[in-house]
Amino acid sequence: MMQIKTWFYKLHPYILSTIASLFTVAQIILAFLIKTPGFEELEAAGWICLWTAGVFGVLPIFTLRRRGGVPDGQSYINTTILVDSGIYGIVRHPQNGTAWLLINTGLILITRHWISLLLGAMSMIIVYADTYKADRYCIEKFGKPYESYMENVPRVNFILGIIRRVK
Repeated sequence: MMQIKTWFYKLHPYILSTIASLFTVAQIILAFLIKTPGFEELEAAGWICLWTAGVFGVLPIFTLRRRGGVPDGQSYINTTILVDSGIYGIVRHPQNGTAWLLINTGLILITRHWISLLLGAMSMIIVYADTYKADRYCIEKFGKPYESYMENVPRVNFILGIIRRVK
C-alpha cells in the first residue's frame, strides 16, 4: 500500500487532470451525439449542475486575485497567502474538484447513457484522487494553517460546506 501511495504522489502534477480531461471531453462529445429520450427532469437537473459548476469554476479566479496575495502580472493560481474565505470557505477545491465533479454529473444527467456514466465515473474518481495531491502540495506550501483549514472546510462537498458556513 505504501508503494502505491509513494508512486501516486510522485506522478507528474498534471497527469491525473490530463487523463480526467480526456474522459470529460469524450463525455462532452457524447452529449452532442447521444441523448436518451424521456426524463426531461433529469436533463434539467443536469443543466443546473453545469451552471453551478460554472460558479465554482469562475469564483476562484476573482477570490484568489483579490485575497491570495498574487504578484502583479501573475496568474491567479500563484497565491502567496492561504485563502480560506469566499468560495474557499465552502470547499477547498472549487475548480479542480467541485466544478469538475458537477460537470461530469451534469453531463451524465443530460445524456442519460451508460457510456456517459462510465466516462464520467472514471473522470470523477481521477479528479477526486487528484485533490489529495493538491492538499499535499498546499500543506507543503502553507504548513499548519492549511492543515487546520482542512479540518474546517470540506474537500469538494459544497452542501456540507454551506451548512458549516451557516452554522
